Amino acid sequence: MNEQQAHPANNEGEINIFSLSASKKLTDEVCKILNIEPKRIDTIRFADGEILTQALDSVRGKDVYLIQSTNSPVNDNLMELLIAIDALKRGSAQTINVVLPYYGYARQDRKAKGRQPITAKLVADLLTTAGADRVITIDIHSQQIMGFFNIPMDNFSAAQTLAREIIDTIIDEHLDPKNCILVSPDHGGLTRVHKVDSYTGSMTDGVAVIAKRRPEPNKAEVEFVLGDIKGKTCFIVDDMIDTGGTIINGAKALKEAGAKEVYIFASHGVFSGQAPQKMEQAIKEGIIKQVVVTNTIDIPKDRQFKGLKVVSIAHMLADMIKASVNKHSLTQVYNDEQAEIFTHINRYLKKD
Repeated sequence: MNEQQAHPANNEGEINIFSLSASKKLTDEVCKILNIEPKRIDTIRFADGEILTQALDSVRGKDVYLIQSTNSPVNDNLMELLIAIDALKRGSAQTINVVLPYYGYARQDRKAKGRQPITAKLVADLLTTAGADRVITIDIHSQQIMGFFNIPMDNFSAAQTLAREIIDTIIDEHLDPKNCILVSPDHGGLTRVHKVDSYTGSMTDGVAVIAKRRPEPNKAEVEFVLGDIKGKTCFIVDDMIDTGGTIINGAKALKEAGAKEVYIFASHGVFSGQAPQKMEQAIKEGIIKQVVVTNTIDIPKDRQFKGLKVVSIAHMLADMIKASVNKHSLTQVYNDEQAEIFTHINRYLKKD
């Protein structure tokens, strides 16, 4: 019996995707794009808070993808994920690929002060010990977290999704590309902004940086803006919006420095506490024109606000999963998307 006959479940093109509580909508969208049905998994929560998961479809000998963001409630979603990994491992899955569109605890990636934990590393250890064979994230807060894993770890970028939306905003609002500039909310985010810049091409002109310091978590003080932003439309690009205070202060600093309009683009819409109300108020006051996030986190209707737009990363995630299953280059997926975006830009510029 040859290897293909021994493991028919691993034929090229077969995709087995499971979803847990936090990412059902995103998973359904990904599966619809791939023209498959999500595999069935049941989660039971007992009266005392304990969680039990059971895969209702066989996973024996199969390569499976398990999608779950670890957003609020962070600990419940993380524990559900760990238990599900263990269930799939004990169900004899051949490989377990954990897809974390949003990686909770990623901001705890170092000891900022004495006697503090490095919880991002702890989560990496928990995932590995539970039985994950590979971890996939989207725009993780800190690239160094990739080194916390002793198993393959891929960090997919939402840069092309955000770049396409920025380009469409410029086109729809009839903005002059020469007066559009990308802005990093801090020095640490420059790599992310440069990646977006590689897709927006001639539709934006340059990069600016907001210099700030953090006296404590969830608080930041703007010191100055580096770059010529006077009279320009600014597109702030960040990895996440949590309480909203920091990025609103950054938008205020841009406006005070002479920016014409400020748009905010982020991969993850965490929107903790009063963040939705703060963002809506900033939009009403004209500090911010619009807030755009992806659907790595499912934002309930009571956390949404006027001026918020959610764009989907499902196509990118579906393409990446399909390429991975078929053993194709993931880099080629980015290259193909970049070619499509440049064609879109050139078509607009020639028409204009």
